[in-house]
Amino acid sequence: MTAPTPLDVDRIRKGFPILARTVRGGRPLVYLDSGATSQKPVQVLDAERHFYEHTNAAVHRGAHQLAEEATDAYESARRRISQFVGGQPEELVFTKNATESLNLVSYSFLNATLKTARGQELPLGAEHFVLEPGDEIVITQMEHHANLVPWQELCDKTGATLRWIPLTDDGRLDLATLDSLINERTKCVSLVHQSNIPGTINDVAEIGRHATRAKSLFVVDACQSIPHMPVDVGTLGADLVAWSGHKMLGPTGIGCLWGRPEVLAAMPPFISGGSMIKKVTMEGTTFADPPQRFEAGVPMTAQAVGLAAAADYLSDLGMDNVAAHEHALTGYALEGLESIPGVRIIGPRDNVERGGAISFVVDGIHAHDVGQVLDDRGVAVRVGHHCAAPVCQRYGVTATVRASFGVYNGFDDVDSLVSAVKDAKDYFGVTD
Repeated sequence: MTAPTPLDVDRIRKGFPILARTVRGGRPLVYLDSGATSQKPVQVLDAERHFYEHTNAAVHRGAHQLAEEATDAYESARRRISQFVGGQPEELVFTKNATESLNLVSYSFLNATLKTARGQELPLGAEHFVLEPGDEIVITQMEHHANLVPWQELCDKTGATLRWIPLTDDGRLDLATLDSLINERTKCVSLVHQSNIPGTINDVAEIGRHATRAKSLFVVDACQSIPHMPVDVGTLGADLVAWSGHKMLGPTGIGCLWGRPEVLAAMPPFISGGSMIKKVTMEGTTFADPPQRFEAGVPMTAQAVGLAAAADYLSDLGMDNVAAHEHALTGYALEGLESIPGVRIIGPRDNVERGGAISFVVDGIHAHDVGQVLDDRGVAVRVGHHCAAPVCQRYGVTATVRASFGVYNGFDDVDSLVSAVKDAKDYFGVTD
């Protein structure tokens, strides 16, 4: 095994133009909000601009040269992004974001259920997506709303039951509940790989084994993991994996859904229209094979090209190196924050099986007020419930401050964070 290579953070930062700017009266920007959205290197910015300047056309349509070149660029992006996660091009569906990817999956259940109720024919294998009262969907208590609300809506419309794996006091999943929660009634298990509040990296393999034994579809939300650690979808144990481009140094407006070929082939489409059809008559329509079946309309071509550039950029850095760097930052930040009296970490306090998202509260100061002081000092963090309100409810807080790291962050950024939190305590007169 090759030891990880330390990242040259100073060199990396020079490739992110936005990090050179100042904020709040000339303070250097300390960006610690990559869990919400990452900044973009020049390679990504240049890739999008080059596409628009030289290749822009509608893909999979025109017979002219620009259309051919645009289609080649789009499908090349699919190939490179799928390779980045260990998949094949035909297994990768482009969506607007991870939220749309997860809704695509939940609506596949709804569409199959409605078609069955009307006596309509389903694609081969789609019977697994048919829900009946008494069937169950299993998620976790730490899900982002994108992997909670669609399943709530699905259960409400079909009569299925939503169940969840509970959180422990230290911010991890209570895996002792798996045997009772995942059973012959379970039609789908969907969970986050790395939580966006406690930063916990879940034991996906163990949960996947339970899902397999139950013959349940297994879905993984990898938004917070794929940008920060090596992820091989082929060995993850999942049937479907969703993630967003904008969190992995790529553009906004594009997400991905990787799926096993047999699963994608069985799924009814979510959005219908042009480009996703095989044959259309006034009497009916047959759909194209995946992934085109799920990419109705003009796709986000330039964004796909930009995301491929982001995947190439991260590959060049080496995801083992990225993971090691952010692991070191996380440990350093946990130590620094816990040295401040009155700071309470929401999630694992040790640096074991956790990623670079650290949420915390400061006794006597509302999280929003802490965030304001940090912002005044140029430190950009996220405050609130982070679109995962049940997590905050579980730990009895209305909101947290969250610092989340990227490849462009160094130990000096952590020092700035710790110093700013101390300043917040001083500003509000909170004594130790």
